[in-house]
Amino acid sequence: MKHIQSSGAALVTAVAVALLGAGSASAGPGKPAAAPSKLQEGGSPLKNGTIGFVMTHKFWAVYETPDKKECPQGMNDGPREQFKKLYGDGKKRSIVEAQLKREGELWHPTMATDTFPFFEAKSDISYGVNLDGKVGPNDYTSPDGEKGIDNQLYRVIGCIAQYRNMGTFNHFENEFMRTYDDARVVIELTGVDDLVNDPDVTVTTYRGSDSMLQDATGEGFIPGGTERVDMRWGKEYIQQLKGKIENGVLTTKAADRVMIPWGVTFNTSGYQVFRGFELKLKLTSNNAEGVMAGYVDVDAFNHHLNTSWSTHHHSYGQLSSLSQYKELQKLADGYPDKDGKNTAISGAVNVKFVQVYVSHPQQTLTAKR
Repeated sequence: MKHIQSSGAALVTAVAVALLGAGSASAGPGKPAAAPSKLQEGGSPLKNGTIGFVMTHKFWAVYETPDKKECPQGMNDGPREQFKKLYGDGKKRSIVEAQLKREGELWHPTMATDTFPFFEAKSDISYGVNLDGKVGPNDYTSPDGEKGIDNQLYRVIGCIAQYRNMGTFNHFENEFMRTYDDARVVIELTGVDDLVNDPDVTVTTYRGSDSMLQDATGEGFIPGGTERVDMRWGKEYIQQLKGKIENGVLTTKAADRVMIPWGVTFNTSGYQVFRGFELKLKLTSNNAEGVMAGYVDVDAFNHHLNTSWSTHHHSYGQLSSLSQYKELQKLADGYPDKDGKNTAISGAVNVKFVQVYVSHPQQTLTAKR
């Protein structure tokens, strides 16, 4: 064994000497050896005016302070707290008279006055985008000072524990997005001349099909992966937006209606519907970070909540979908129906992306709107 180890060591040494000697010889007699050339990576991922990104994080945009100043009345009650107040008087009731009655009200809500008070978020600051181009009395100022931010959804969900940093939605919705391939959100920028300033680019949204590259910690994500986009079963998620890049920030014009994959437990193919959808993202060649915003369809938002998460799960974060739905209807501020009733509420999602190479199938199917 010692003889084999010695032979191996000798071989390695001989190869090293030979390589060094070759380097010295190539410099010529009396000349110093040339420095070894640096390794070259693949260069910019912007290829032929195209670059892609896959979403790694998403959080409903809730501005929080450490001492919860935005919730001076406290957090809203959830299903358990409300059920106890409704039926905790000691009177004997059947399942139909109690549990099923309450569950039925969640699935078939009316606009009758809620039995319970609802605590709205009270803050002048919020994340989001100025969707209507105006500065109104109900608008917010962004953390970086931009006026006219439209985010009435924050007013609704800001004091519901489930949507805040420590709420379970933030953890599980991101976990599902990363775990389930049919929940992958991909954007592809085309017609890009420069990632710092470009007056005219096109952004296309897709549903991806591949796992994301994670780093050794399992918490971070590595650029340079590949995402095959789903042009068949995911064609309803394909939408093109026109945009521009200024000082490294991508902004897009509003698209009338965009569906975003929103995966949930048991690999259910959920989605959210945004009207007047916009993106505002700080770009680098490896990452993108910012907000996606628009008017969130109220009925689709409520349907996704009830079909994706049971009342049991709502209870984890004191989320009463019935009380929330009534408040969503009350504060909805966009896209009125034929009777003048607003059907959508301004909102925003804080998002992060990592760069990927987008792979298109040979047979391309386009969505028809």
